[in-house]
Amino acid sequence: MDLIAVAGIGLVAAAAAVLLRQYKPEYAMLVSLAAAGLIFGMLVVDLIPAFSVMRGLMDQVSFSADYVRILIKCLGICYLCELAGQVCKEAGQLAISSKIELAGKVAILLLTLPMFEKLLEIALSLIDL
Repeated sequence: MDLIAVAGIGLVAAAAAVLLRQYKPEYAMLVSLAAAGLIFGMLVVDLIPAFSVMRGLMDQVSFSADYVRILIKCLGICYLCELAGQVCKEAGQLAISSKIELAGKVAILLLTLPMFEKLLEIALSLIDL
């Protein structure tokens, strides 16, 4: 990952947003949103090899591929909700931001329910020994 490019994009976007906020606040938010999307896209591209490594590690310990998919989906939900929440906070919409974060938590809970069920089955089988 090129941290200098990420920092440069962030600084240029922040400066442009500050300048635009005086004259056209709606454009300032769009500049911030575009910069956040661009940086997020750069991060996702850099995370693809990490997911391959994680998949290989999970294969070595004979983890189910379903669990790896759940983990990757949970990470994606976290990143997207954080990005959307921060954009809403910057726009001054704290209530919407908190609802986005709550929706992400609920989505993760619903996504991981099969794992919790499996864990409960294992725990109950150990108790019956």
